[in-house]
Amino acid sequence: QVQLEESGGGLVQAGGSLTLSCAASGRTSSSYAMGWFRQAPGKGREFVAAVRGISADTYYADSVKGRFTISRDNAKITVNLHMNSLKPEDTAVYFCASSRMIGYPNNVYEYNYWGQGTQVTVSS
Repeated sequence: QVQLEESGGGLVQAGGSLTLSCAASGRTSSSYAMGWFRQAPGKGREFVAAVRGISADTYYADSVKGRFTISRDNAKITVNLHMNSLKPEDTAVYFCASSRMIGYPNNVYEYNYWGQGTQVTVSS
């Protein structure tokens, strides 16, 4: 099993920045893709960003491209999500996830392991 633990959520004003971190433990691998999803109240869980395992390629949802940056440290098996120019519509619970899939997983069903989530609230 793989355990994922998120940290770094909180309350921030619109236009501000926040960094989320996710630490993986257990039977994980640096070859797994790691990503972030978010879920706003009353909405489904949506893809935000991910980084592939071996190549470390990164990819983003259009809604966050240019504002968010994902990075990983394979030695520590951690992944960070740096969020800039935050908007009220970024308010959601953010989930870290890990995928054994080869390619560019960006759907909920393509991820095998999930963290408990961390709340991000952006005030206007």
